[in-house]
Amino acid sequence: MLAGVSTDYYVRLEQGRERNPSDQVIEALARVFCLDTDATVYLHELVHPREGGRTFTDRDDHVDPNVVRLMEQWTAAVAFVVNHRLDILAGNRLGTALWDGYEHSPNLLRFAFLNPESREFYLEWEEDAVSMVAHLRAMTVGVRNDPLLSGLIEELSSNSADFRRLWARHDVLVKKQERKHLHHRVVGDLHLWHETFAIGNAPGQLLFVAQAEPGSPSESALGALAMNVGNSEARPAPRC
Repeated sequence: MLAGVSTDYYVRLEQGRERNPSDQVIEALARVFCLDTDATVYLHELVHPREGGRTFTDRDDHVDPNVVRLMEQWTAAVAFVVNHRLDILAGNRLGTALWDGYEHSPNLLRFAFLNPESREFYLEWEEDAVSMVAHLRAMTVGVRNDPLLSGLIEELSSNSADFRRLWARHDVLVKKQERKHLHHRVVGDLHLWHETFAIGNAPGQLLFVAQAEPGSPSESALGALAMNVGNSEARPAPRC
């Protein structure tokens, strides 16, 4: 009633017997279900996928050297680049040090769901896990011919009940600005302001940047983490 469609038509949509609703119906349903912009875009893409979709190759995991050099200049911030599967492709000194020594850390989802240490690393594990799974769904709509993506989802579904639970929710959220509350096993708690930027010439790649409040204990902890990695430079992350 609220969407202005008949019960019979809505039942056909839910049962998959009607597969081509108009944009007006999609917008009406998005409004009724209070979907945000990301979820609404995702819904449109499910119904009317872009012709051919996005096909990813190994070249799409190459990080522009200019982006790497840019990250190297941010000596007081954590910075790293991920792809649509949340593989860490490159990081600056702090971005590399943040994950150094943690099993499964080259992929944020594998780390969160397959490494028990993640529940100590993420002080708000459930919230961060929900966010990562919702981000994965948002980033992978329309992706074609990516066996690594299919394999990742299958691996996580087979080995993590929590991932299966969250994946079944069909949440959609593109990670943007947020606060991150972490506990690093070397330097302790880190409370960071976090922003995400799309890399314009690299579809699917995102630049994550996080910094601490000036003068805070977290800023001191980041300084200790920087000293812990010595003089290493930004470099490609190890692949899974």
